[in-house]
Amino acid sequence: MKMTFRWYGEGDSISLQYIKQIPNMQGVVTAVYDVPVGDVWQEEKIAKLKSACNAAGLAMDVIESVPVHEDIKLGKPTRDALIANYAQNIRNLGKYGVKCICYNFMPVFDWLRTDLRHKNADGSTSLSYDHEALMRLDPKNLHLPGWDESYTSDQLNGLLEEYKSVSHEKLFANLVYFLEGIMPACEETGIDMAIHPDDPPWDMFGLPRVVGSEAGIRRLFEAVPSSHNGLTFCTGSLGAGRENDLVKMAAEFAPRIHFAHIRQLRYAGKKDFCEAGHLTAAGDLDIYSIVKSLVDHGFDGYVRPDHGRNIWGEDGKPGYGLYDRALGAAYLNGLFEAIEKEKR
Repeated sequence: MKMTFRWYGEGDSISLQYIKQIPNMQGVVTAVYDVPVGDVWQEEKIAKLKSACNAAGLAMDVIESVPVHEDIKLGKPTRDALIANYAQNIRNLGKYGVKCICYNFMPVFDWLRTDLRHKNADGSTSLSYDHEALMRLDPKNLHLPGWDESYTSDQLNGLLEEYKSVSHEKLFANLVYFLEGIMPACEETGIDMAIHPDDPPWDMFGLPRVVGSEAGIRRLFEAVPSSHNGLTFCTGSLGAGRENDLVKMAAEFAPRIHFAHIRQLRYAGKKDFCEAGHLTAAGDLDIYSIVKSLVDHGFDGYVRPDHGRNIWGEDGKPGYGLYDRALGAAYLNGLFEAIEKEKR
C-alpha cells in the first residue's frame, strides 16, 4: 500500500510540508488545473508540479484527474481529436513518472451534495446529501453547493438538452470507445487508468450513470480487458448505494483496483447520507473489513484518505481540510499495517 494525499497545487491552503509530516505519507495526488478540458497539458507545467512535490520529499505517481471532455461522453464527431489529446496527456505524464490516472465518466456533474457544511453533533462539519432536497431543484435553474459557478445557465441547459438522446447503453458504448482509444498510450507508458465510480451511484436530472454497481464495473472490465483499465475503489461513492457489498467488491476487483479512496458515510435515509470520520465506528461502512478484503486479495496500490470533516476550527475547503484527513491517514496506516502483518 502506498499512502497518498490530495493536493490542489500551489493555491492549496495546505502546504506540501504539512502533508509530508503525516506519518507514512509517500506521495500527493494532484493535477494541472489551469488547462481547459480537452487540451494537452504542457510538459513544463507537469515538470514544475513534479519538481515541487519531489522537493518536499513526496512522489507524484497519481494524477486526479485528467478530465474527460463532454463531447467524448456525448459521442460527438469531435471526440476523436479530443481522445488523441487525452492520449498525448497520458504520454506526457508518463515521461514524468506518473503511474496512475484517476478520472470519471459522469455526464455534466461529477459529485453532487446538498450541503457542504452539515453541522454534526460533535461540532464538526461535513458534506451531506439529501435526495428529496436535490430532486426538488429545477435543473434548468440550478443552484447547488459547489456547482453554481461551474456552468452558465445557458451552458448547463444546452448540455442537459444534448444528453436527452444519450441512453445508458450509448453512454457505456462511448466510455468503451474512449478507453479503446487511449489503451495504446497506456500500454506504451505503463500508466493505469482508474475510473472513479458515480457519486452518488444513481442517475441525476435524467442524466445516465453507468459506473456505480458491481455489475456495471464487471461489465466495463469485460468490455475492455486490459489490466490498464482499472478502478478507483471509492468506498463513499459506492457505499452510498446500499445494495453494493463493498467487502465482496473489494475481493472481486482487487487485481483491477489501482487506487482506493477510503472514507466513511453515515446513512440518514433511503438515499440520504452524511460523510463522517474514517473510523469504522463513526459510520455505516465497515472500513476494517473493506481494508482486510483488499489486502487478502492482493491489493497493493495507491490509497488516500478521502473526504474528511472540518474539525478543530479549521475553515478550509469543505471535505478537504488537513486535520481530519490526517487522522484518517493515520487510522488507515494502522489498519493496513496490522492486516498485512497478520497475513504474512
